[in-house]
Amino acid sequence: MATLTEHARDGARRAQDTDWMEIAGRAGSAAKGLVYAVVGALALMAALGESGGETTGSKGALRTLAQQPFGEVLLWVTGAGLVLYALWRGFEAVADPKGKGTDAMGIVKRVGLAISGALHGFLAWNAFNLALGSGGGGGGDGAKTWSARLMSAPFGQLLVGLVGLVVLVVAFNQLRIAWTASFMKKDYRGADLRGRVRRVVRGVARAGYAARGLVFTIVGSLVVIAALETDPNEAEGFGGALTTLQQQAYGPWLLALVAMGLVGYAAHCVTRSVKGTFHTG
Repeated sequence: MATLTEHARDGARRAQDTDWMEIAGRAGSAAKGLVYAVVGALALMAALGESGGETTGSKGALRTLAQQPFGEVLLWVTGAGLVLYALWRGFEAVADPKGKGTDAMGIVKRVGLAISGALHGFLAWNAFNLALGSGGGGGGDGAKTWSARLMSAPFGQLLVGLVGLVVLVVAFNQLRIAWTASFMKKDYRGADLRGRVRRVVRGVARAGYAARGLVFTIVGSLVVIAALETDPNEAEGFGGALTTLQQQAYGPWLLALVAMGLVGYAAHCVTRSVKGTFHTG
């Protein structure tokens, strides 16, 4: 009898975890999609020479949301979604519901999930600060600031270089996902996507991952250069990477392609929030 009771409790606990992961994952993915949609739209406007366009990252996207009608509401809703996304990633990293394991590769993946959760939590904090009028979403170039602070620490140059290499690994992984379309099994397992709809979802998401991979490649390369030259001013974040891309030969065309890819990634996030898989089993 005790065994049956324990099985029932375990089943109820798994159901609760699934419900929690579903809510957090779907809401968080939608909020993440909104941020990427704004980043991509602003970059596309900049590439086309439209007024109001700019190459910026997530903080700039939050500032843009703040300037819209009902901007404060948008910030609170987006911030809440990002908090849920951060909690979901943190839960995946600690509880390991998908069984990534404790071997070397499993630990690396779980640490990556934890870092993703922390970054989205920080972005949520910026959204809330902006909503409260504290200006949390603005102020300076984050990449240059943290690079300068890190370089002033013992072994700082080495640490900055390691950060750059980690970003390059992330970039390679994004490009690998784009090439293999592995997200279809991971993110849409069991989803009712068939025929043309499935092909469109796969194509749009692949473009999104490829765009992210290219941007992260630029970010990581510039951070590594900053470490090698001991010059934090060489480091750039997401927005700076888009600006660097815009300044190259055929820059506006390249920026437009990447911007459309980022909008595609936003569409993938939103589609996943509706049709995606956020639970085990």
